Amino acid sequence: MTLDLPTPLVATDWLARHLDDPALRIFDATVHLAAPAQAGEEWTQTSGRPEYRAAHIPGAAFADIIDELSEPDGGWFTKPSPERFAAAAGRLGIGPETAVVVYAADVFWATRLWWLLLANGFDNVAVLDGGIGKWTAEGRPTRSGDESYPPANFVGTPRPELFAELDEVKQVVEQGSGACLINSLSPQDFHATESISYARPGRIPGSRHVFVASLLNPADGTFRPVPELREIFAQVQAEPGRKVTYCGGGIAATGDALALRLLGETDVAIYDGSLREWTSDPSLPLEVG
Repeated sequence: MTLDLPTPLVATDWLARHLDDPALRIFDATVHLAAPAQAGEEWTQTSGRPEYRAAHIPGAAFADIIDELSEPDGGWFTKPSPERFAAAAGRLGIGPETAVVVYAADVFWATRLWWLLLANGFDNVAVLDGGIGKWTAEGRPTRSGDESYPPANFVGTPRPELFAELDEVKQVVEQGSGACLINSLSPQDFHATESISYARPGRIPGSRHVFVASLLNPADGTFRPVPELREIFAQVQAEPGRKVTYCGGGIAATGDALALRLLGETDVAIYDGSLREWTSDPSLPLEVG
């Protein structure tokens, strides 16, 4: 029997009660990402596998976003092709009768994997609210070493509409309509007049701003209650229609997307190329300051 997940988020209490369910698949999706030290250098990315091996939630396997769950196109986190994703998800043990809970040291890597599963037609997935930080703070058990699940046949119909491509974003900017663009980066990045993180400073013209870190409770890293999220997204939700979130490279933007799903928004997409792609083309406009 399939274990049905209640919402895009599950609490640590829920997970503790279901740890022994044979249908459950738990994944640590941790990645460590650091901005360049100076202009012209690349971002650095490091797998969270060593921390996973040191301590993880019992039964959890490691989901490798860097090498397995991204397109091998030069070391960034471009969404994988449906074929590549299905093969990787099958190797992880994600099948039609499974339920998936994802966590990460930085929750927005968990929301990234959550979004990739949704975009590839797999709905029975949730993010652990508060992650392993809350789990360990509550004195719950952990294990060391590697764990895995038996391979499965991943089944899902891709939903390309969950990603916005460059041409769609350009059209929104040119027409001033068609979608609400939402920048999930920090206020410093949103208002930047200089940048070493991207080819050029600025934001995509017409963007709203919802800093993804503002969605979390500082005390335990859980998402804020829906009424508080509704206040944060008030200007965004005042605009009708499609919502397209972006950040630097399509990771933090998935946190805004999860919050929008909690608020009942159904037409939400991630601009996967985000500022890394947009700023690299000098012909594309930016708002600065």
